[in-house]
Amino acid sequence: MTQNPQNTQNARITLVIGGTGKSGRRVAEKLSAKGLPVRVGSRHGEPAFDWNQPDTWTAALEGVDRVYVTYYPDLAFPGAAEQVGAFSKVAVASGARRLVLLSGRGEEAAEVSEDNLKASGADWTVVRASWFNQNFNESFFLEPVLAGEIALPTGDAVEAFVDVDDIADVVVAALTEDKHIGKTYEVSGPRLLSYSDVAEELSKATGREIKYISVTNEEYRAVLRENDLPEDFADLFTMILDGRNAHLVHGVEEALGRKPKDFSDFAREAAATGVWNV
Repeated sequence: MTQNPQNTQNARITLVIGGTGKSGRRVAEKLSAKGLPVRVGSRHGEPAFDWNQPDTWTAALEGVDRVYVTYYPDLAFPGAAEQVGAFSKVAVASGARRLVLLSGRGEEAAEVSEDNLKASGADWTVVRASWFNQNFNESFFLEPVLAGEIALPTGDAVEAFVDVDDIADVVVAALTEDKHIGKTYEVSGPRLLSYSDVAEELSKATGREIKYISVTNEEYRAVLRENDLPEDFADLFTMILDGRNAHLVHGVEEALGRKPKDFSDFAREAAATGVWNV
């Protein structure tokens, strides 16, 4: 839905693809709070946007000069790079001059999508993120947390979980400030955590025991099949297991001049909403 607050009649629209998702919803809200017109790009939007139906792209881009590009389920999935490249060309041809891409930290396949977007000729910014804090209260880890048992094929590997609100703040800055053009920001939280550490933090926040159980990749694939989820999700865990993201990065500080949110603060705030009450 496009919003036209007073005093912004002459402002062109920002298209937020995936504007009902974890990061997109926050980006849309933050832009609207600044009085900037926003169009949510989704299959149920007006007009509709569907990655798999290129004939929806032009209508969604009408009057748009900035786009937050997110791709579901992940840029590492087959066909993503081609779709992102094709969309980026259509966006520029339609008058969009700035594209901000949410990419995957440590994902070589995602870098192909980045290159295809840059080749469009747009003013670009890339924000590379890995695992979100909000996966535990807004996404596929919510049910395991409620059940008190997180079973994943991650062993003792560590990850610098990043808060989606931090990602959204970086994206909004990139969409609205020229100084971020041509930059790639890798974002993370302020410390490395294993999934055992995560379970301990969630236990503290909820006041009940939440356990982490290490399973094999094949066992996890079976769980994905049982829940009609893409087995490719299991492959993403190999990027945790091989240690490629087992270090902190500083894109939040670089873009915003402040520290990122810690997981314990996220867990405490999420618990206060009652989302993990059983």
